[in-house]
Amino acid sequence: MTSKREELAANYFNCSERERAVFEAGIKLGTIYHQFVGTPVAAANVEILERAIEDGVRVQPFVKDVKVRISREALRKKKDEFDYQTLTGNLLNVELTISVGGTTVVAAMDFKEDLRYPLMYVRSVESR
Repeated sequence: MTSKREELAANYFNCSERERAVFEAGIKLGTIYHQFVGTPVAAANVEILERAIEDGVRVQPFVKDVKVRISREALRKKKDEFDYQTLTGNLLNVELTISVGGTTVVAAMDFKEDLRYPLMYVRSVESR
């Protein structure tokens, strides 16, 4: 079932349903990166931060599933009271499932060592 607002919004997209689904996935991954990079993170709050990111993304349009993992191996202990670590792109591992109409996109973001970059990319696109 499609709401009137969804129908109105669809009129603004001059692209296929498949392209729209990929666009929506990219928007969500970009949001995760730019909204949460810089957030203080430590072993004590890593799971809370993962759930907060997932819950924030899950309420956005077309999101069917999201899994966020922050690398525990890269977390370090505080050296002193003024020392803390912040979330960076190389700590994030995200998988996101978007569904627009009959199209489902699985997209991901994770640090690619060969690129030395937190790459956002499309894993799969399926249309029914």
